[in-house]
This record gives sequence, structure tokens and C-alpha cells, in this order.
Amino acid sequence: MIEVSHITKTFQVARRSAGLKEAMKAFVHREYQEVKALDDISFTIEDGEMVGYIGPNGAGKSSTIKVLSGILTPDGGNCLINGRVPWKERVRHVKEIGVVFGQRSQLWWDVPIMDSFELIKDIYQVEEKAYKKNLEELTELLDLKDILRTPARQLSLGQRMRCEIGASLLHNPRILFLDEPTIGLDAVSKIAVRNFILERNRDHGTTVILTTHDMQDIEALTQRILLIGKGKILLDGRLEEVRERFSRDKLITVQYSGKKPVLREGMTEALKVRATKESAIEGILTVAVDTDILKVSEAIACLTSQTEISDISVAGTSLDEVVVQLYKQYEI
Repeated sequence: MIEVSHITKTFQVARRSAGLKEAMKAFVHREYQEVKALDDISFTIEDGEMVGYIGPNGAGKSSTIKVLSGILTPDGGNCLINGRVPWKERVRHVKEIGVVFGQRSQLWWDVPIMDSFELIKDIYQVEEKAYKKNLEELTELLDLKDILRTPARQLSLGQRMRCEIGASLLHNPRILFLDEPTIGLDAVSKIAVRNFILERNRDHGTTVILTTHDMQDIEALTQRILLIGKGKILLDGRLEEVRERFSRDKLITVQYSGKKPVLREGMTEALKVRATKESAIEGILTVAVDTDILKVSEAIACLTSQTEISDISVAGTSLDEVVVQLYKQYEI
């Protein structure tokens, strides 16, 4: 179990204006600005839970992960992970966690991936039998067989990220921290990584904390989200509950033949044409329905009464749009 209680962390950031004169002044007297990366954050995550940790750039996501992994020592508050304080019991703590930073590598750049794996095995003191078993499983699930003898610098980004995830799981950790694990990956690589994480959670009960700006990752992997902004936890809830709370509109896309449907008088507040790529195509119309004012069935009846409908689809507001609404509400 992860228990975070009233954690705070402040950084001093050097500031100066542009120009040679300002640079010379900074040699004599450097000005600093205090930035509160974490401001009294608290939350609890149960064993085996998969949680999405979201927020804008600079909100405090990576700082939280670094505190949880023992890399950073907070200014105040407490954190217990499986009964241990991460920054006080680092050696014992890191044996039970795996960390993947999408923009930082734990692989040695100029040596084959297999050499990096062997070194990681020695660092974590993994028994040979357990290591071989884990390596065989990870190689199969992440499709690493053909790249284990290749240096990290010669791999594509997608290949390297699969190796990074494999490296973080060689010691079979109970908790996995993923900080932007799919950044820059193509669609095929993203799906492969998502499927692997789901299998790992299902088969091993691995607890996963995922920070990302890709809402498709959040939808595919998590059932609960934590929203952080300006160093504060602003929202903690089930993903579906958050979606229902901030998603009144339903999108109806119809494929029609003949006359283009028009909005019925008096329904313009509830039924609005949505500017989408599909709407620009002749014979296809997308409208947004405010379900607090008009039922979806009534909106469909309005459209079908005006033209012949050959196909129709109904979808809720995308998670990206829900997150934008969250950002606006909390002014972050």
C-alpha cells in the first residue's frame, strides 16, 4: 500500500533577465525564486491498483514520482510504501519498485541490451533462476528477442522503451512507476506497451502509477485518476464518475442521403452542429447534444424526421475534452 500524507517540496530556481549586463550581475548576486513543486499532497493507493496521475506541465507529477521512488527527500510530510519510508530505506525500497522515466534511460548507451540487463540483475541481486524466468517472460511479452544483442543507441524509440520497461521489471517489483512511458511511440508500440502493462497487473498484481499527457493511455490502463495542479491534489476519483460529471454532451454522427438536416426551431441550445472533419464531408453531419436539455432519442428523432439516415453513431465527450474542462475549472 502507498500512503502519502501532507508531502511538501520546494525548489529554488535561479532567475535573471536576458543580456550580457544581467549575466555579469548574476555572477555577483544571483536571484532565486522559490517554486512549490508539491504543496501538502495526500493520497492512498491500494495494492494492485492502477492509477492515472495527470496534470499540466510543471504541476508536480514527476516530483511526486521521485519522492515515491526515494530519489527526492521532501521538505515535510510523510510517505509509507509497504511500511517503508522511501528516502530513508532506499536499498530495501528499490528492490520492490520499478521506475520508467520516458525521457531518461537506465540502459547503457553503447553496450548490447543484454549486458545492461545482466548488470541490472547484479545491482538488484536477483537470483539466477528468478532472473532467467523473468527475462524469458519479458522477452516474449515485450517482443525483445531480436534486439537483446543490439546497443541501446541503435534502437528506435519504441524498441528502447520496451527495453526500458523490461529493465524496470527484471527484479519482479510489486510497484511500477511509469512517467510518460509512451512518449513519442508509434501506434503499434503504444498498444504493445499498454497490453503488456495490463497483463503484468492481471498476472502479478503489480501496482501501477501512470503519469502521462496521453489520455488514451489513461483510458486503456486505469480506473482512477488523481489530478494535480500547482503542486496540489485537486481531484481524486473514479474515471467514469469524472467523465459523467464533466461530460453532458453526446456526439451524434449521421450519414444521410438527400437534404441536409437542419436544427429544429427551439432546439438550438440543446442541439448544435459540431465542427469535425466528418461534418465537412457531404452526406455526414455531427451534432453535439446537451443531454440535460434534450434526450439523445429526441435528437435522433429530430434528424431522422428530416432526411433518410443510412448510418448513425453516438459517442460521449472524449477524455481529452473532459480534462480540458477540468483544467479550466481548477484554473491550472
